[in-house]
Amino acid sequence: MTDLRKIGEVARRATIGVDTLRYYEKLGLLAPAGRTDSGYRLYDDDVFERISFIRKAQSIGFTLEEIGRIVADAAQGRTPCAEVRRMAASRLAELDDRLRELNRLRRDLRKTLDTWEREGERVGVVCGLIEGLHANGAKPQRRKR
Repeated sequence: MTDLRKIGEVARRATIGVDTLRYYEKLGLLAPAGRTDSGYRLYDDDVFERISFIRKAQSIGFTLEEIGRIVADAAQGRTPCAEVRRMAASRLAELDDRLRELNRLRRDLRKTLDTWEREGERVGVVCGLIEGLHANGAKPQRRKR
């Protein structure tokens, strides 16, 4: 017979909060093996493997919703690895797009800061430096000399 553990013991051993375990259950990521007569959740040792799986999937960028779909597919006897690869490739493309946008933003901010350093303070209602930016915020407007 497998030892069953209450939610508090699982949370302590897995170093996560009780509320997190309840949330995982709500999302269908894990399920208690049973309940006590008084309604306490009871988990078998398989819960630790599932928590490890969830953490690993999150560590490479999967959302809890995505993890839920992966877990559901496996529970229905399907092998979700092809879908996991597709999702990972899609996430990588999104990250590449975000990195390009962040690099563009960094370049624009560097140029703006360099201009501000050269030109010094500007008087404005709140901050003349920001008020002097073009409407799209990309480049500071040149001060008329």
